[in-house]
Amino acid sequence: MTLNELRYIVAVAQELNFRRAAEKSFISQPALSLAIQKLEEELGIRIFERGKNEVSITPVGAEVVEQAQRALEEIGRIRDIARQGKDQLASTLRLGIIYSVGPYLLPDLVAGLKKLAPQMVLEIEENITANLEVLLRNGKLDVIIVALPFGDASVITRPLYDEPFEVVVGKDHHWAGRTSIKAQELGGEKVLLLDSGHCFSNQVAEACPELKRKGAEIQQGTSLETIRNMVASGLGVTVMPASANSARYRNRLLAVVPFAKPVPSRRIALAWRKSFARTQAVEMLAQAVTQARITGVRPLP
Repeated sequence: MTLNELRYIVAVAQELNFRRAAEKSFISQPALSLAIQKLEEELGIRIFERGKNEVSITPVGAEVVEQAQRALEEIGRIRDIARQGKDQLASTLRLGIIYSVGPYLLPDLVAGLKKLAPQMVLEIEENITANLEVLLRNGKLDVIIVALPFGDASVITRPLYDEPFEVVVGKDHHWAGRTSIKAQELGGEKVLLLDSGHCFSNQVAEACPELKRKGAEIQQGTSLETIRNMVASGLGVTVMPASANSARYRNRLLAVVPFAKPVPSRRIALAWRKSFARTQAVEMLAQAVTQARITGVRPLP
């Protein structure tokens, strides 16, 4: 068993395609296939099932790949330890962030990080939580920003801030002049929410149980900004995180109404693998988030 063989099985597990994995590993496809076959024969198991048009990971193969990923990370950690004199803030940080946070946090986060760690470049991936978790566990991302609860014992989380939800309606809607809205009142309206793959729409449904009853009028959209424009056109009402309703995103055709207490909210956090060695980079990222001027949120100590 060699380090290269471990790298090859991790690459195939990430791509689920031998050709792409070979290109990513800078090796010919036959050589990569032969190396993996040799490893499978050595271990006496099948790591991958090869179909005509697809590759899948066997149950025992998934455990092998996970252990291989950890082994490769530990090798990388040895290199980091050996380079202790080098600055952890001088190389690219691969950051993942959920769609309902990215547009409203990133402008201030990037500007703040540029001051705190000018040499640390961000490579950013916006995605839903489920996909970010896979990318984090596979080592394609270093740190992700998600809503809690998240992860297991192999992942470290650091809460950043609590964020209340707010109701957004058209200026001509009968709620536009209200001082607050009770969560249960949403059941009587046409409500626009993100597609069900987004954790934010699930959090809204949990906070407003009336939206989960049979017959509730729900329409889904692909992004908060698309939904905002549909509400402005008079299609219905929506719920947004407070950060999405800052002055820079306000629309004269819309009114923002707070929820009555208890106000639904979410907790946003950093998450990273326990084996990730660049703790200074994580700390600097957390500082940049704390210093960002995000409307309506409550930073956590």
